[in-house]
Amino acid sequence: MSVKKVLAIVLAGGEGKRLMPLTADRAKPAVPFAGFRLVDFALSNLANSGYFKIVVLTQYKSHSLDRHVSETWRMSTQLGNYVASVPAQQRRGKSWFLGSANAIYQSMNLIGDAEPDIVVVVGADHVYRMDFEQMVESHINSGARATVAAVRQPLDMADQFGVIEVDGGEVPGAIGAHKISAFVEKPESTPGLEDAPDQFLASMGNYVFDTDALVEALEHDAVKENTKNDMGGDIIPYFVERGEAFVYDFSTNDIPDATDRDRNYWRDVGTIDSYYDAHMDLISPLPIFNLYNRAWPIFTRNTTSPPAKFVRGAHNSVGTALDSIVAPGVVVSGGVVENSVLSNDVYVATGARVQDSVLMDKVTIGAGAVVRRAIIDKNVKIPAGAAIGLDHDLDRSRGFAVTESGITVLSKGQLVPNPDATELALSRTAAAELPEALVLAVGLDQVAQETMDLVVENQISAIGSATSGEEAKIIG
Repeated sequence: MSVKKVLAIVLAGGEGKRLMPLTADRAKPAVPFAGFRLVDFALSNLANSGYFKIVVLTQYKSHSLDRHVSETWRMSTQLGNYVASVPAQQRRGKSWFLGSANAIYQSMNLIGDAEPDIVVVVGADHVYRMDFEQMVESHINSGARATVAAVRQPLDMADQFGVIEVDGGEVPGAIGAHKISAFVEKPESTPGLEDAPDQFLASMGNYVFDTDALVEALEHDAVKENTKNDMGGDIIPYFVERGEAFVYDFSTNDIPDATDRDRNYWRDVGTIDSYYDAHMDLISPLPIFNLYNRAWPIFTRNTTSPPAKFVRGAHNSVGTALDSIVAPGVVVSGGVVENSVLSNDVYVATGARVQDSVLMDKVTIGAGAVVRRAIIDKNVKIPAGAAIGLDHDLDRSRGFAVTESGITVLSKGQLVPNPDATELALSRTAAAELPEALVLAVGLDQVAQETMDLVVENQISAIGSATSGEEAKIIG
């Protein structure tokens, strides 16, 4: 273990334009993810790594982020530990943060107060597990002044990342360390790695610096012309030119109880599609990213919600969830949830179907409604019989966002109009379909098939009565 003093800085001021409308009312690091907030992954990794002096630099629509950090991330002050949310303060000029490097430059007083030997800088909007202590040890042993964490990616994705090209093999005595020969932003092509010609090293947006070197680089950048004040675009090339920058290969990072399937998982959830895909990575029986690793937990605010509950609705329609993650407080009353992620206090009523979707806190799915391949933000109430994600033209006509890949997105608290006769017919047809998982389970068994036919008959009856206003909401 390193005995050097370490200060961790979390860059959490991002606007997240590509995640709209989820970022219309909050900063990108505050966007909910499977019952957590995105910032929880960075903070959990730092805490699990043994780093308990952490500052979170915020700027854009930061209220919910600041509140989450202050209510959730409390350290022992007796031991001098803290997680402090620090907004832009115009300490060095009358401007807000001009970029990630400028955010640290304007917050230089935090470094001066902490007097660290090492500064760890991490982004707040990625989903992954990482032991930063291993990266710090590699940084120290390599003799680097700046170290960049990098994840291996296929060569055909080089134009989507900041690409790190290396000079020679691994540095002796420094696990995962290679000297950086070039740092190129989204090139058309790049050479493959010696041990994996079909892969390259992509920057993860995580860095380790010797404190004095970082301060010097930030001061230099602040007075330089034609700078974007960016950590990856300006600060790291500064160190590369001086021959002081090394890369840390994330594939060498070892997390306790990681499986071969989820080892070295990292996903940038900067777009709606990647955000959706990251949720879908969670729900297979052997998930690509395992939330249930108790040896390296992801921490978040404790909920006061009661346990989840699955009960029968009207006409004995079955309330069930298949291949899904369901948070505390969820009630599925006679509805069916498939291949989805439901956050705290979601309610799914009789005859409703939720398929391939992400539902955030306190979403209500009315009786007989169908939600398919959608992301529904907090506090949205889907009326009985509505169809979301079944007809993209209909979705757009109601003001819902729809991605090119066909994901329908409803923003926080967005109003959903009551369905007309055409929409009701659409939702009833979809809601009566037998869940795929049950079709596979039934197979050719005649008794099971007759049972499922009865289930579908009850479901159709429930939909009919529910959308005609005959069903009372069943919660208890």
